[in-house]
Amino acid sequence: MIHLSNFDDFPDIHKPQRFTRYFLIWCTDSIVEAIVDGKSFILNPSNVLTITSGQVFYFKNYDSAKGVILEFTYDFFCKNDSDVELIFENGLFCHFDMNEVIHIENQSVINTHLGLIEQELKNQPYQYLISVHSRIELVLVEINRAKVKRGDEIWKPDALYLKFLEAVRDNFEKNYPLGILAEKLGTTELKLNELSKQFTGKTAQMVIYGLIVSEAKRLLLYYDLSIKEVAFKLGFNDPFYFSNFFKKHTHLSPKAYKEQVAP
Repeated sequence: MIHLSNFDDFPDIHKPQRFTRYFLIWCTDSIVEAIVDGKSFILNPSNVLTITSGQVFYFKNYDSAKGVILEFTYDFFCKNDSDVELIFENGLFCHFDMNEVIHIENQSVINTHLGLIEQELKNQPYQYLISVHSRIELVLVEINRAKVKRGDEIWKPDALYLKFLEAVRDNFEKNYPLGILAEKLGTTELKLNELSKQFTGKTAQMVIYGLIVSEAKRLLLYYDLSIKEVAFKLGFNDPFYFSNFFKKHTHLSPKAYKEQVAP
């Protein structure tokens, strides 16, 4: 649901791991190299990195770095549409492999709220989860302010669209067509296409394809699965069709991708 730990206390931080939780990595001392979905990110003191649920990450170069890892589930934080929109505002927890290191000038704000979250979780006073939720909100607001201050364009998402992305991610094996996803979300294909073009410039179907490709890359890189097994996990009944699909979107066959990019 919600957990906070120091770098030293996080289990198997050197090994690629994947969770259905959202992670906020806050570096306070020295330098750490984090690998997220095969990409390298260098965190210096007062740097933060957010990791979306479902991504694979680990620390490659760790040494004496100090910091805090905050993790929480979608169900814990997202009590309403405003919460959903906040965790994705300005691309904080982005589904499109757009992780980034963000420098925070006002370090004391992050340190204070993370310290208070740690105390609340340890002592569990009356309504502590409400307090923790509020303090996570304040941490995310401070990160958003840092992004705006450095000149980033303000990007305010739509809760329905974010629920669409979550629905795709949660149902890869079922390979739902767009119409079924729209029905499950109580909306229409037209509306999902409208939102997709607004936020990405792509159709909803192309967004689905992009999420499938990202998932395929994770399965190929970090799991001991055959190409056939990867295909089935992504809802493809024909491994040959999956290979063609993957090559069309990456210009590499699944085998070539695995050989060239594998850590």
